[in-house]
Parts: sequence; structure tokens; C-alpha cells
Amino acid sequence: ARQEAARQEAERVEAARRDAERQDAARREAERQDAAQAEAARRDSEQRDKEKEEARREAILRAIGKQLDEDAARRDAARKAAPDPSASALRRGRLFGHTDPNEELLLYAEAWALKIHLNMTFAMVRDLVKRPHTSPMVTVAIRADGSVESVTFVVSSGVPELDEAIRRVVESQAPYAAFSPALARDYDVVEIRRTWHFDMAIRLY
Repeated sequence: ARQEAARQEAERVEAARRDAERQDAARREAERQDAAQAEAARRDSEQRDKEKEEARREAILRAIGKQLDEDAARRDAARKAAPDPSASALRRGRLFGHTDPNEELLLYAEAWALKIHLNMTFAMVRDLVKRPHTSPMVTVAIRADGSVESVTFVVSSGVPELDEAIRRVVESQAPYAAFSPALARDYDVVEIRRTWHFDMAIRLY
């Protein structure tokens, strides 16, 4: 009888141990599933936030592009309606390379290009530069007050939408720095010609 009682007690203890193990395994599985669900919810939230931010940025860029288009159309209409008879008399400096005896002109051109490099303008051309295109060569004429007189394509990219986006990039950063007194003594307008390249940013060479 003692042996039977001892055997039954051992079986009871073993059954209790197995039941405890099953409960512990079930608890750990429930915790794992809760953690997985929480991680999935966090990733979903991050993805939604990212999509909202992308949509907001695209909306801003579209609004900027629309505003620039409207501004350009108004300026074109104003120029056509009232052409400037003194335009041909303006003193014009031209920098079509990276060397010039006028150091002030060189410094101004480098500062102008750096402003386009460092600002968040690449988003305006990111999708368009994925299309096959030629590196465009563009001449930008800037007035002494830093406003943009004209954007002229010497070599087109071959993608009209990209050419127009480049025009918007240039106009979006205006006004540029006003001419220094030394530069303004020599020129009313400077024309800067650069070849545009695109990788992770806009680079002017």
C-alpha cells in the first residue's frame, strides 16, 4: 500500500510538472505572438507615416512647381507686353568654363552652383532622371540683384519634362546673392554655363 501510495504521489507530481511546463510554453508562445503583433503594428505605423510624409512632400513639390509655372508665365507675359528697350545695353559677363581673369565672377559662379548643390532640389528631378537622357548644358543669366533673367538650354537633356524641371530648379532658388560691389561695377548681368549631372544630387560641372 505504501509503494502504491508513493507511486501515485510520483505520478501526481509528474503530471503537475508536465502541466506546469505546458502552461509555461503556452505563456511564452502567447508572449511571442504578442511581441510579433506589436512589431508588425509598429512597422505598419512607420510605413503609413512614411507614405504620408512622401505624399506631403510630393504635394509640396507639385504646389511649388505650379507656382513657379504661374510665375514664369506671368513674367513671360509681362516681357512680351512691355519689352525692355535697354536690355541690349546691359553690361553682360559670361562664364562658360571655370577660368576667367575676373576673380569676382568666378567666386560668384561657384557660390551660385553651390546653392543648387546644397538645397533639396534633387527631389524635383529624381523620377525624371531615371529616364534615358543626355547631360544638359544650361546657361543661366542672373541680374545684379540676384534675380533670374533667363534659363537657356545649349544642349537639351532630350526629355522635355526634365528640361522644364531644371528650369524650375533654377527659379526655385532665386533670388541668388546680389552682386558684390566689385562685380556690380563691371556687370549688370552674368551668364553662367554649366553641364548638369545627376546621381544622388544635382551637380554642375
